[in-house]
Amino acid sequence: MNALSHVRIVLVGTTHPGNIGAVARAMLNMTLQRLYLVQPKFFPHEDATARAAGADSLLTQAVVCDDLAAAVADCTLVIGASARARSIELPPLDPPACAERVLDHAGRGDVALVFGPEHSGLSNADLDLCQQRVFIPSNPEFASLNLAAAVQVLAYELYRHVDRPAPATEPASPPATREQVEHLFTHLEQVLEQLRFLRMSNPERGMRRLRALVNRAAPDQNEVQILRGILSATEHALAAAEAKANPDA
Repeated sequence: MNALSHVRIVLVGTTHPGNIGAVARAMLNMTLQRLYLVQPKFFPHEDATARAAGADSLLTQAVVCDDLAAAVADCTLVIGASARARSIELPPLDPPACAERVLDHAGRGDVALVFGPEHSGLSNADLDLCQQRVFIPSNPEFASLNLAAAVQVLAYELYRHVDRPAPATEPASPPATREQVEHLFTHLEQVLEQLRFLRMSNPERGMRRLRALVNRAAPDQNEVQILRGILSATEHALAAAEAKANPDA
């Protein structure tokens, strides 16, 4: 099993079925096999089959998901493709750097490359589930790439870099999956609510900044457990303080 077998392409909210077929063709050109679709508008569809031009196996094996969280839950690295700058910036990668990051990681867990709808791209909520962002440099006056073309560029870079030697050292603990990190964020938000820390003018922005901080750190499974242990200890301390302050409750 080579590194590319750990890489999945995730398309979110694709509106034109022909683009799904064209993506399947681009993937198979570069030996990628794992296609995930999040709420496609039309699928399966004859236009997808026609544009796949022989890559039908990827369409029949495609995994259709209700939301992005489900599509990347077991991934340990999620990279969103987006050319737009955000107020909470994810660490940006160009295609060669993205390929190196993916292949360095692929031996330790599954990696998702996520692409948004054709006309709007990935939303802030989608990017909240990503640890990094990849952008494809292009004409600033006409920067919008066709979906299949964007997938082809990144798939080519992966294919070109795939024979590089693997890193010599392995981490002591496996990387945390996206599902484990999302549980951490849920736990963190609950504790911050109890501490009244999020009672500010814009709590959503506060949580987004904390997400960006954790995503940059890319914690492994042991580190996530340590952080959740701290949060659980904080909850117990708050409950004890509440009981002491209200002994008759």
